[in-house]
Amino acid sequence: MVGTVELEPLVTRVLAPNPSPMTLDGTNTYLVGAPGSGRAVVVDPGPDDAEHLAAVLDALRDRDAELVGVLVTHHHGDHAEAALPWGERFGVPVAAGSRDVAGDAGRVLEHGDRVELAGTVLGVVGTPGHTRDHLAFRLESGAVLVGDHVLGRGTSVVTHPEGDVLAYLDSLRRVHDLGPSALYCGHGPELTEDVGAVLGFYAAHRAYREWQLVDALLPGAQTVDELVTHVYAAVPREVWPAAAQSTRATLAKLSAQGQVVRGAGDSWRLA
Repeated sequence: MVGTVELEPLVTRVLAPNPSPMTLDGTNTYLVGAPGSGRAVVVDPGPDDAEHLAAVLDALRDRDAELVGVLVTHHHGDHAEAALPWGERFGVPVAAGSRDVAGDAGRVLEHGDRVELAGTVLGVVGTPGHTRDHLAFRLESGAVLVGDHVLGRGTSVVTHPEGDVLAYLDSLRRVHDLGPSALYCGHGPELTEDVGAVLGFYAAHRAYREWQLVDALLPGAQTVDELVTHVYAAVPREVWPAAAQSTRATLAKLSAQGQVVRGAGDSWRLA
């Protein structure tokens, strides 16, 4: 992926230098502002890294814009670490879905809020599931900044214990119902074609993983590690820790629905 690119007149993406199996090419930091306004808000500043800050400053200069606010989709460090430091550095407000990220002087956002900054309006869309505090931001162009709710490649993780599969599925439907023109993801490339189909695939993928877990438990009780080995055999081992989180989150859903029961230690069986 290119380090800095204009996705549309309203949005510039700056790629953070933190690639990994979990962050793909790195965290996508977005600058959003009306063309000619001379202002921009940053969404997901990412890691508190000097090289990344320099790239964002270059992008601001290219836009002939000053930073007027910091927005964050969720509290994970690869998205939020620089939020408070940059807010202090630039003397601008920070807004997020939790007080821990927004800071004492920041704004805690909720679904349905509107953020009017940089000559434009961003609609706040509550998208819990990946994390409890996850938000997306709908732009006036119709595109949606989706954070880690949807990735540009692969699928997202429902973290455990704070993630929630049912909430995640509801959030997929909520984003789908917006009729987005594009999805600007927290990691990986933007998604601009068949966006509704992508969201449908994500829902189908979660249902498939759930079916795989139930199928794996048919012979008898298994531990989470055994289930991950069975269900995620085709997935690189380096992402198995994340797969274990999604597995635990799915088992929690199935347990609440009375389909599985936790046994001794870390073992699970069908109810």
